[in-house]
Order: sequence, then C-alpha cells, then structure tokens
Amino acid sequence: MASTPVDPPRGGSAEAKAPAEDSADAQAAPAKTPGAFKAWLPLLVAVVAMPALAFATTKFVLIPQIQRSLSAGKPAASADAAGKPAETGAPAAKEGEKPAAGGKAKVTASFTKMLVNVSGTMGTRYLMTSVTLVGTTPDFKTKIDDNRDQLTDLATGTLSSKTISDLEKPGARNVIRAELLTVFNNALGGPLVQEIYITELAIQ
Repeated sequence: MASTPVDPPRGGSAEAKAPAEDSADAQAAPAKTPGAFKAWLPLLVAVVAMPALAFATTKFVLIPQIQRSLSAGKPAASADAAGKPAETGAPAAKEGEKPAAGGKAKVTASFTKMLVNVSGTMGTRYLMTSVTLVGTTPDFKTKIDDNRDQLTDLATGTLSSKTISDLEKPGARNVIRAELLTVFNNALGGPLVQEIYITELAIQ
C-alpha cells in the first residue's frame, strides 16, 4: 500500500525563522549602544569633574581667603613662647603712665581736695577742687612732686579769686582749666603740662 506524501508547511518552518530573527536583534543591539553612551556622557563628565573642581576651589580660593582673614585679625603685638609680649618700637608704659598718640606715654599727677574761700562771700562759702595734670615727658611726675607746694599755692590762689558769679557762668570749668594750665606751665618753665582734668568742683 503506497503512502501519501506530506507537503511541507508553507512559509518555512519555525526553526528557519529563528536564526533570521536572532541575526536582526544582533544587528540592532550594536546600533543602540553608541546612542546610550552619548546620553550618559555629560553625567559621567560631571561626576568626574566635580571632585576636582571642589578640590581646586578649596585649595586655591577658600584656604587663601581664610588665611588672609586670620592674619588680618591678629593683634600687632604677639606673645612669645614664654608668654611675654613681643617688643615693639615704642617703650612700654610704666606704672601710672598711659599710652598716648604718637608713641609717647601719658604721665599723670593729681592735686586732690584743694579747699579755698569763694571770693566775695566773707568766708561763708567754700570751693573744693581736685585736678589731674597730664604730661608726656618721662620725668613729668618727678617735676610735679618737686614743685608740688608751689603749684598748690598757685592753684589755690587762682581758685580763691573766683566769685559765685564766676563759678555759675556757663563754661566756668573751661576757664578754670585754662588758667591753671597757664600758671602751672609758667612755674615749671615750659609747656610740661599738656592737659588738666577737673575731677571735682564743689561749692559749699
């Protein structure tokens, strides 16, 4: 009995189609790879460049600015390892001396509680005054102490010439200050007294 031949299915077998599809996918994959790399390229560059940019900014911008700020904030005189202040061109102020402009030290001397009769009151009113003299010469205090009695006499003589009306005028303190400055410097033989501070002026 003869067998009937079977015709192969039209369009080819599934096995024949599979290799064709695989080859098409393989060709498409290489075509997609370059486009994906280009899309990620800016991000990769940013990731690599950011640490380098941060390092350069810190080293060449931030650190020099901080160092300049710290150096500008340091005091002119610094302490050495032993804790002693660094020496400068101006001599250190001694006890009782205050630094003055121009590198000179202010030296002070005081006349306290000078009591005089107010002129024209027949001894019924009194004026009590305290003043501080300021000079800049190293021997200022010594000269004031050596002439203290004379200076006290001149000061009380000037103060006792003031009347109640003189003391109640506006600017009376400035007038007294100017007169004392004149008589003191005349007695000392030169402008040794630079300033006079009236620390007390009371009428009783």
